[in-house]
Amino acid sequence: MFILNPLIETFDLSYAYRTGSDRQVQALREVNMHVRQGEILAITGQNGSGKSTLARHFNGLLTPDEGEVLISGLSTSSRENIPSIRKTVGMVFQNPDNQLVSSIVEEDIAFGPENLGLPPDIIRKRVDHALLTLNLEHLRQESPNQLSEGQKQLVAIAGVLAMRPKCIVMDEPTAHLDPRSRREVIDNILRLNREEEITIILLTHYMNEVVHCDRMIVMDQGFIMMEGTPTEIFYQDGKILDYGLDFPVATRLARSLKLHGIDLDDNIIHTREIVERLCQLK
Repeated sequence: MFILNPLIETFDLSYAYRTGSDRQVQALREVNMHVRQGEILAITGQNGSGKSTLARHFNGLLTPDEGEVLISGLSTSSRENIPSIRKTVGMVFQNPDNQLVSSIVEEDIAFGPENLGLPPDIIRKRVDHALLTLNLEHLRQESPNQLSEGQKQLVAIAGVLAMRPKCIVMDEPTAHLDPRSRREVIDNILRLNREEEITIILLTHYMNEVVHCDRMIVMDQGFIMMEGTPTEIFYQDGKILDYGLDFPVATRLARSLKLHGIDLDDNIIHTREIVERLCQLK
């Protein structure tokens, strides 16, 4: 399928990890996919499905054994393209401690722009903008070590935001967070897409996060097994379960209520849809 001006494309992408015994563990198998500028794409699957390996190809941390990855038309296999690619695609990992490098929040956020060689006045403006955008101004002079896990993750996101990428890959960014912090991080990710027009690639196994995305990809054993909108995927009754995943809470609740005689649609994925429908039934 031809996609006009895709931000990211992969063509027959295959990749294997080498072990100490010279064995190969095949992580990706002939992956063909694309990412449109401005969308939120969820990539989901069980641990070991290949989603993190795929994500690391998007900014050149890994390069294909076979096939090709293009970022705004630039091949990741050419080392001379990597600086431009990493300005285009930033990454946030699941453990924020692995990305925080300074003892003061604003200095940590400035680290990326400094490495881009930007003038000090531009760096200050970008740090201020990132702090304001993610509601972190009150933590400017704090030590990241004193922050909650959720706040640390927002600081890590702010550090990537300050480099002004077109796309941010979020690799399980809420995996270590409590439910309240998880919701705060997801709300901020959605706002970055909506207000900053940043393309978001969200790797997650939480189906309640997937429902906020424009499209989703389901991976298993290195293959893309399903692709479509969340509504389309979850409507295919039972298939998502074949890959060790589950339905969103709202979908499970709606189907349970339907079994008890309440007239609800089969393709509900948001809690608000249940509330709206129940209010109509009064």
